[in-house]
Amino acid sequence: MNKIWIAIEAGGSAIAGALANAALRKAATERGWDCDIEIRNAAGMQQAYAGAAPKPGDVLLLIGGAQPASPQAGLARSAAGLDEALAAPDRVIAAAIAQGKAPDAGAKRIVAVTSCPTGIAHTFMAAEGLTQAAQALGHHIRVETQGSVGSGTPLTAEEIAAADLVIIAADREVDRSRFGGKRVHASNTKPAISDGQALIARAFEQASLQAASSDAASTAQAQPRRAGPYKHLMTGVSFMLPFVVAGGLLIALAFALGGIYASDESQAGTLAHALFQIGAQGGFALIVPALAGYIAYSIADRPGIAPGMIGGLLAANMGTGFLGGIVAGFIAGYGTDFMNRRIPLPKQLQGLKPVLILPLLGTLLTGLLITQVVGAPVAAAQTFLTDWLRGMQGASAVMLGMLLGGMMAFDMGGPVNKAAYAFSTSLIASHVYTPMAATMAAGMTPPLAIALATRLFANRYTAEEREAGGATGILGLAFITEGAIPFVARDPLRMIPSLMAGSAVTGAISMAIGAELKVPHGGIFVLPIPGAVTHLLGYVAALVAGTLVSTLAIGLLKRPLAAAQTKNPES
Repeated sequence: MNKIWIAIEAGGSAIAGALANAALRKAATERGWDCDIEIRNAAGMQQAYAGAAPKPGDVLLLIGGAQPASPQAGLARSAAGLDEALAAPDRVIAAAIAQGKAPDAGAKRIVAVTSCPTGIAHTFMAAEGLTQAAQALGHHIRVETQGSVGSGTPLTAEEIAAADLVIIAADREVDRSRFGGKRVHASNTKPAISDGQALIARAFEQASLQAASSDAASTAQAQPRRAGPYKHLMTGVSFMLPFVVAGGLLIALAFALGGIYASDESQAGTLAHALFQIGAQGGFALIVPALAGYIAYSIADRPGIAPGMIGGLLAANMGTGFLGGIVAGFIAGYGTDFMNRRIPLPKQLQGLKPVLILPLLGTLLTGLLITQVVGAPVAAAQTFLTDWLRGMQGASAVMLGMLLGGMMAFDMGGPVNKAAYAFSTSLIASHVYTPMAATMAAGMTPPLAIALATRLFANRYTAEEREAGGATGILGLAFITEGAIPFVARDPLRMIPSLMAGSAVTGAISMAIGAELKVPHGGIFVLPIPGAVTHLLGYVAALVAGTLVSTLAIGLLKRPLAAAQTKNPES
């Protein structure tokens, strides 16, 4: 029997190391593999390998950034983050086993990168879809997930060098410079989730050679097929979110500690005032520059960051809000990209382009256009939009809530969902918080309604679906709308209208009562934070009402299954 040698680096969490040990050992045993596990944490070695020297055909699995011991260093290896090992041990073990299998004549080695704007659900669903598809096709794959806390499973230089194909399944721009000389195919995450095998087949047919480059300027030149404006916008939103989260929570904590006067100069020297300054003058002040800078980065690579961020800061100082940030980002990105392609330089001076010429000229172009041409009209448009949203009462507020709610449930993490989310998140920088509250509650409704429907209308679901309903409910509580996708994909014509109805109700009630949410994510786990949400009881009632509406709609529209389909196979 072949063996998987597992090295776990648990850091400061001995409990997480022990849980990963048990989960990975169980997953390996179920697949018929023996395993030997070494665990290290902040205190040093906690558990050493017990077996003899490794044999040919064995596999090395590195968890949490662990380093291989010398006897195992020559084995075929796989790597995963500690969080991934705890969340999906079977997938981690399957990927390790795939690395150890000797390739047959038709097998290819694939490396892939998955990423989405929030880096939570679609990122890992796409990774799982590609992994399962590659195994079904007889190929060997290693997937790097660029989640909300960075690369959880980074590809090594050796893995990239040995790969026959690179697949990038991402809803935001991903740096391709390390894939120079490889065949690369780019897609969004949806094909990887819905039909990974078709995506892999298409990638082998359509992949193009990624030109090798020594600097960011030539990398930008080597990518003639650029992503569209929507993907650039989502890249900016992805990098903007941490500033919104940190700033919003600190401001909420400031008001919780110091009351409504925490921001007054009379409170200077208090902890509440300090928290407010950090959140408002630090975190929130960087929202628009970050949005603009990373829109430009998505278009023009690294040379676009400085023009974008400087343009975003100028736009913010002129009172243009997030609209100015978007405009500055696209001006900086497309302007810098145009100059990169149009300005010829001798080969000896090419190195000056990304660090001197492009940032300087891009900043000059963006700054002049923002301050002299587009800044004033965009500021007027932002003022009108902000005043209109703040003044919404009655029917108009309800209609906006219904629209945002319906959009959140329409494609559950797709372009329409992300458009509503990006709109609401961007308004936080302008201190307009009601759309964010409606959007988050409406995004929680679909998975919660499905979880409840699997209990109340059990005859509409298979035993496997009923078992998965509990996990879907937990995802809903955490505001991960994508948890509903597996259920919707099986019956979209009935499920989508049912879920949109409940989310529209939730959004409408949230806007009608004037609930405000100062952080863009977290689900129910941010509700206990003082000051994070207003009208808390009414907000919870809106969530409950929408969940019940969707649940009842599912019960009315979804047909009961035959008794044989609903029966638990173990009974």
